[in-house]
This record gives sequence, C-alpha cells and structure tokens, in this order.
Amino acid sequence: MSAFPDVPSIKFEGPESRNPLAFRHYNPEEVVAGKTMRDHLRFSVVYWHTFRGTGGDPFGAATLQRPWDDGSASVENAVKRVGVAFEFMEKLGAPYYAFHDRDVAPEGATLAESHKNLDAVVKELKAQQARTGIKLLWGTANLFSNPRYLHGAATSCNADAFAYAAAQVKKALEVTLELGGEGYTFWGGREGYQCLWNTDLKREQANLARFLHMAVEYAKQIGFKGQFYIEPKPKEPTKHQYDSDAAACLNFLREHGLMGKLKLNLETNHATLAGHSMQHEIEVAGAAGALGSIDANTGDLLLGWDTDQFPTDIYLTTQCMHSVLKYDGFTTGGVNFDAKVRRESIEPVDLFYAHIGGMDAFARGLKIAAAMLADGRVAGMVRDRYASWDSGVGAEIEAGKHSFESLSKYMLAKGEAAPNSSGRQELFENVINQYL
Repeated sequence: MSAFPDVPSIKFEGPESRNPLAFRHYNPEEVVAGKTMRDHLRFSVVYWHTFRGTGGDPFGAATLQRPWDDGSASVENAVKRVGVAFEFMEKLGAPYYAFHDRDVAPEGATLAESHKNLDAVVKELKAQQARTGIKLLWGTANLFSNPRYLHGAATSCNADAFAYAAAQVKKALEVTLELGGEGYTFWGGREGYQCLWNTDLKREQANLARFLHMAVEYAKQIGFKGQFYIEPKPKEPTKHQYDSDAAACLNFLREHGLMGKLKLNLETNHATLAGHSMQHEIEVAGAAGALGSIDANTGDLLLGWDTDQFPTDIYLTTQCMHSVLKYDGFTTGGVNFDAKVRRESIEPVDLFYAHIGGMDAFARGLKIAAAMLADGRVAGMVRDRYASWDSGVGAEIEAGKHSFESLSKYMLAKGEAAPNSSGRQELFENVINQYL
C-alpha cells in the first residue's frame, strides 16, 4: 500500500512549469560540463530528518503527520518505515540516501540486542536497494543521543563509553560495507567540552585521534574501501567542539597523522555557526585536497542555532557548486540533504516540496557555476589581480629562489614596493550577479 498515493514520480517539466510536484531546473539526464546533473550532484536523502523527524522541539510536542508510523520503537515499525523511505526516494528520483544506525533501527536493552535489531532492518534496506537501485552515500553511528555519551564518545572521561562507541562504530562499518556504502562519516556530536576546568583537553584529543586510527585499521581488515569523512561543527551541543570548522579539522588530521585518511563532509548551517560562509569552508577543504561531501541545508541568520532548513538561495548554491567544480567535483561524496521540513509543514507531501525546491536550487547553482567556469571571466580577473606572482620577483619567490637576505637586497635596490592595484570587490560582485 502506498504511503504517498497522491504523489506521482517527480519529473522534469522545465522552468515554465507551475506544477509544484515537478522539477523546473533539475533534469537528471541533462549534461553540464561533461557530466549529467545526476552524476554531478549525487543527491542524497537523509533518513534522520526525513523519516524520523517529528516536528517536536523544546517548546512543543510532535506535529508532523506520518500515518505510516505507529510511534513505537519496534523492529516491525522500523522495517515498515524502510518501505516508505524507499517509495519516497524512488518517486523523488534521488540516487542516494544516508543514515545513522539508530535512525533505521531501534536501540536495544543491550549492545547485542541493538546489533540484532540493526541486522533485521539492514536486511530490508538491502532488499529495497536491490529493488530500486538507490545506493547508500554514507553511513554513520549515533554517538550522541544516548545518555552514555553525555561526556562524549571518543573523548569521554569514561573509558567504557569509549569502548561502547568503538563497538557501535565497528558494527556500523560492517553494515555500511554490507550495503555498499560509498563512505562513512564521523560527526562528533559531543566531542568537545563545556568547562575547561574539568577537562583534560590534550588527552581527549589524543583519544579521538586514537579512535579514528582504530576505525581506519578496522576498515582495512574488513575490506571497506569507502571514503571516511569528518564533519566540522562548532558549538551546539557543547560549548566548544574539537571539530569546530574546516581549518580546525584539517589541523587535527595533520597533527595526528590522519591527513589523507579522512576528508571533510561540510554543512552550510555548521559553517554559519562557525562564523564562516559555506563557500569559505569548501575553499579551505578544497585547497587542502580534503573536500569530500557536503550536507545541503541553510540556517536562519536571525537565529543562533542549527535550524537545518532546505536550501533555496540560488546565490548560495552557486557559491557551493562553483567551489565544488573548481576542485574537480564529487567522487564518493555528494549533495546530502541534511535538512528538515519546518514544524508547521505537517503533511507528508511537504517532504516532496522541500526536496524538489532544494534539488532545483542546486541544479541552477550547478548550471550557473559551470557557465562561470567555462566563460573564464572571473578566473581571468583573479589571475590579473595576482599578475605580480607570474613573472619577475614573484615567480622567483614561488620557485624557491629567494631568502630574506636576497629579498632585502632586492628591496633596498628598488627602494619601494610597486603601487597596489584596486581589489575591485564591487566589480567582482557585479560580474557574479550577471550570471544569476
């Protein structure tokens, strides 16, 4: 029996369409910059917000209408939910999905029972993947909801919590491998501190690195070749998170010998909370060769928390896709809709409206970014700005032919630096707007 009987398969109808259950810009087969939109964007639906969200918040009870869900924590209900999820993704035309272990299967009274529950649901996930061709973009483990992780998981002061987390990730890796997952993400939901007076920061960070090394080694043992990601996020829920932004994550990976073993999964709302733009975070990761995947959402700039709204801002999606394409696009990663419908958007059909809007916004961003890169005007303006580095002393410096002594001699002979040219920020912004 269909969970969405009044919703047809979502088709591309073009920019003139007024059909709210159709794509106006996302045409999966359309070729842009040598690849189809489907292959560029690699859209993924998240299990946690889309199929487990209730609309409840700290100020009110659940509001969302989910007639297929009986509200129980039974395995039977979890298995039924899988069928609904795949019907939704199949009608939407999303090629991928992502999940936490505790999203898809209920936690048991013991670790063994939790494993058993997960195995039962994974059997159904595997069958639905085979039926639909929908793939797992990445898996992960929820190491933040259960009270055992109140001090963190890999950074906990309780060694048993660390051990439990290791066992949970071991199982999640095995499941991700069984489902053909193309990656695995670590989101350090509580890997940080609230108070430095009671925190051994050096020990916690060393244990976090030890945990990640264990995961990398176990992946080798079981033959999991998917990409590992670490996801930056500042604050919320802790006062300070060790993975607070892209630069902090990269520094941590370098310091602990993990660079090259993990890449970054970046989220727009997390970038905002860190005081950055998503464009900044993608550029930082891309410049380091560590751009892996992105969580596509946005926040409300008037609110100071992670609102996880669907992205509809074409300027934002253009920025994202320009930087992604500049760094050669996605391979194992993709555009993962870590976003949730608003508490007031209560009907099941609102799930479709939300994803259609986000997919169309990213399709437009992709086409605009590809046009900008093909045209080369902006890149040429940037090259002109750095022209002093392409010849003369600039080229010699970058070639390693100078020292402080030689540069001092050069400037003493010249007397003064060459005049600066204008940064032309306003012109750059005007040119960008010409593409939109």
